[in-house]
Amino acid sequence: MMVLPARRLVTELGAWRSTGPAYVALADRIRLLTLDGRIPLGTRLPAERELAVQLAVSRTLVAASYARLRSAGYIESTRGSGSVVAMPGRGAGHDDGGGAVVLDLSKATLPAAPQVGEAAARAAAELPAYLNASGYDPHGLPRLRQALADRYTARGVPTGPHQIMVTLGAQHAIALLARTLLKRTDTVLVEAPSYPHAYEALRSAGRRLVPVAVDVHRGWDDDGLDQALRRAQPALAYVMPDFHNPTGAVMPAEQRQRLMGAAVRQDTVVVADETMAELRIDGGAELPLAAYGPAVLIGSMGKTVWGGLRIGWIRAGEELIHRLVQSRYSQDLGTPILEQLIALEMLGNYDELLRFRAGQLAEGRGNLESLLRAVLPEWEVPHVTGGLCTWVNLGAPVSSQLALAARDRGLLLGAGPRFGIGGVFERFLRVPFSYPLEDTRQAVDILSSAWHSLDPGVSVHDDFAPALV
Repeated sequence: MMVLPARRLVTELGAWRSTGPAYVALADRIRLLTLDGRIPLGTRLPAERELAVQLAVSRTLVAASYARLRSAGYIESTRGSGSVVAMPGRGAGHDDGGGAVVLDLSKATLPAAPQVGEAAARAAAELPAYLNASGYDPHGLPRLRQALADRYTARGVPTGPHQIMVTLGAQHAIALLARTLLKRTDTVLVEAPSYPHAYEALRSAGRRLVPVAVDVHRGWDDDGLDQALRRAQPALAYVMPDFHNPTGAVMPAEQRQRLMGAAVRQDTVVVADETMAELRIDGGAELPLAAYGPAVLIGSMGKTVWGGLRIGWIRAGEELIHRLVQSRYSQDLGTPILEQLIALEMLGNYDELLRFRAGQLAEGRGNLESLLRAVLPEWEVPHVTGGLCTWVNLGAPVSSQLALAARDRGLLLGAGPRFGIGGVFERFLRVPFSYPLEDTRQAVDILSSAWHSLDPGVSVHDDFAPALV
């Protein structure tokens, strides 16, 4: 059983207090961490006395919070085992999200492209040609690597198949790079906010994460990037320069050039996550970061084609690809052949697919913006040029409260702190626009109801700037 140390839980809680009773606020924040997946089901929470000491509150307060969670079914307590995280109506060992969820918009994703079924049938017909081989290949099929290399070359970065490794999706690529490139004493530069599962993979391999702010309107903090590279001397920098998740920002060419120049001087490996890069709705395209220096690029079909097609890739120098292959043997022995054949089929008409996706996303973006403008005009809804989501500024630090109120009404969304470090970004909410109109309309109705149910003591018109904390 995993045990969550009190110090780690305090870090995850962040600014948990609200205007209501403190024990209710603490219980609600632990519940949100559970719903977000930041506390895995089956985890043993810290003892009441230990957590009280770390939070500088009374043990009675912590006991009342645990009791509230226990009565709601979010923890189970047994003598000798302590308090274990669970879900209402489920045992601690289950990972089902509960039956109350009507809409799950916690994932920024699209349904499968209409061509996937036919591509799978054609790939299955090709599979017999590969059945005499072992099926274990950590590099990836030569034909697929060549096709991916050709695509990079067409995007302005000359690439050969020896520079490509096919992975089990983008998350596998991030974890593999972290495990190969980082030592336990290393520092990692990350964006704030950013993709939460990247934080998890990088934190598990390195010593410390150094965040650099990304803003919807101003993009990346130039001074922050420069100072973090010079002072922290990170071994690795993880960035998402195209349709950044969750802000939607795009890094301009001049900043890409400055970033790579500074990284080369500091001997920092820059890893650019391009999972959103080709989900452009309108506007021009920037060159990949590798056009400005030796950046490692991560790609995936999880966002463009379908999340169920677990195909990703890494573009890097040949020496690093060799190191990644050696490191990979300890975890898995290669990517499934059939899925690679499906990916190869999809690449045959990839540009047509991307045009189809751009139309879908333009419609979804317009629907979400119109609905939020009509129902919740006090919110600031950025107009992004690509990607799958928008980073809404609520105007008040109530994102966790709002996410809980929406969850109680059947809507699951990622609260702002899910995308930060240490409980920040309470003013923001990530809202995908990649879902059908009927789902988006229902989600906005639930959000409106949840918003108007919040504690009236919390002002939704307070005059804070959209903080980059």
